[in-house]
Amino acid sequence: MGGSAMSEKVQQAVLWKVLENQQVQCHLCNFRCRIADGELGRCQVRRNIDGKLYSLNYHAVCSAQVDPIEKKPLFHFQPGQRSFSIAAVGCNFQCDFCQNWQISQSPRLQKQLRGGSVTPQEVVSQAKAYQCGSIAYTYTEPTVFMELAADCGRLARQEKLANVFVSNGYMTIEALEFASDFLDAINVDLKAFTEDFYHQRCKASLKPVLDSLRHIARQTDIWLELTTLVIPGLNDSDEELKQIAEFIAGELGQHVPWHVSRFYPNFEMTDTPATPAETLAKAYELGKGAGLHYIYVGNMPGFGHESTYCQKCGELLIERTGYHIGQFNLIDGACPGCGEKMAGKDLG
Repeated sequence: MGGSAMSEKVQQAVLWKVLENQQVQCHLCNFRCRIADGELGRCQVRRNIDGKLYSLNYHAVCSAQVDPIEKKPLFHFQPGQRSFSIAAVGCNFQCDFCQNWQISQSPRLQKQLRGGSVTPQEVVSQAKAYQCGSIAYTYTEPTVFMELAADCGRLARQEKLANVFVSNGYMTIEALEFASDFLDAINVDLKAFTEDFYHQRCKASLKPVLDSLRHIARQTDIWLELTTLVIPGLNDSDEELKQIAEFIAGELGQHVPWHVSRFYPNFEMTDTPATPAETLAKAYELGKGAGLHYIYVGNMPGFGHESTYCQKCGELLIERTGYHIGQFNLIDGACPGCGEKMAGKDLG
């Protein structure tokens, strides 16, 4: 599913309202774009056509493949299972360090909707054929292909498959409520803890992300994990990493897993070096100091801090190297040594 043809198919959008003079306002993400007739929203994949809002990327699926669920990364949801991962082009952020910029930014940079049309029935059928436990909406921002995700997700639920998002967390509360009947788990990128970073690097804002995270943790049954890509010189200070860890522990819960991930030069940040190992080790210690039960170091297979240990007695529960699971010592989701339940969902 790649292709390079410009998609001409549209699908009526969800979560918008009519304004005056044939304008519409989108309520899918926190930009809440006001869009004039004929114009595009900030994400470049939603257009006002004659006073109605349409999704342009419903038929622009640009990636479909089978991944370990650990790649999302989700370590406390269906561990060891596979996830059928799909993406449609587009994003509401403009991160200059994006690892998937070729597909997330193509509508903005190339003015192209690269991809093809895949029905929800085909997506679910493929997920079942590959014996996946879930469908992941990932690689780009799933919020901006919510229509496709919802159609796939509701059908997946009927077929006993779970649904997961890998997201920047900029969706509105309305979008979270809309997705709550099919979404089982989410990994949100908490990219930094300053407005300056979000404004300069992502062309967005921090506060709506924090609001979404609080809502997910406190008001929904969606399993939540967080990832921070640690970028040298930008979000790697002791103070900022400590603030992130304290926010997770204090406002979301000590049980919420935090993945600190190594940055590699990419997109518009090819001159920035990869994250030193000692910085990630420092982030791990700061997370522990903040009281977090589960902290993982990503993008550095074999470095350590990839396995899950019982937060009560310290016994090894799930051994990991990269995306590979070795020992799996859970019994009914609990530690075999002390009986403490491991935080998570669908632990097997």
